[in-house]
Amino acid sequence: MNVNNVELTAVCGRKDQYPNSDLPEVAFVGKSNVGKSSLINCMVNRKSLARTSQNPGKTRTINFYNVENIVHFVDLPGYGYAKASKSEIDKWGKMIEEYLLEREQLKSIILLIDIRHEPGANDKMMYEWLKHYGYKIIIVTTKSDKLKRSQLNKHISIISKSLGLNKEDILVPFSSETKDGRENLWNIIKSVIE
Repeated sequence: MNVNNVELTAVCGRKDQYPNSDLPEVAFVGKSNVGKSSLINCMVNRKSLARTSQNPGKTRTINFYNVENIVHFVDLPGYGYAKASKSEIDKWGKMIEEYLLEREQLKSIILLIDIRHEPGANDKMMYEWLKHYGYKIIIVTTKSDKLKRSQLNKHISIISKSLGLNKEDILVPFSSETKDGRENLWNIIKSVIE
């Protein structure tokens, strides 16, 4: 998809700050430093719309990006390791859970997993939690450019088995560097929001 118009609509720490909009929403979840902001930047053809960092825990708010006035991409704080106090991390957890459980505009969730590593306990817990609540989940395995082509299927198989993916689950290998998987993911997103 060709993206010409995108803007940061809202930066929220509480639900009363969410945008008052009927646009369908697609949320991006994953552990800290998995590449959520990089993926969003790649999807909208921008270098630094969503702020990226080498340090885990850069995203500490729920950020809404209006893409072409057809969808909000929602960047959620990462789970797992981050340089923050336990109370701060607990606050993020409550904020994420509240958004995921209560937001009517939410149409799908993209769960990001680093393709180079087997999903951790937090990844598995998030997948099970999302399944329990009946969400349409799209698994995106990030950083696929870090592996040789011959290694991709092996790593995808490890992730699929580790999470216990079903036939209806969608898994997309993705690279923000090479944009590999971008068009495929856009096609999936469009089918979910239409």
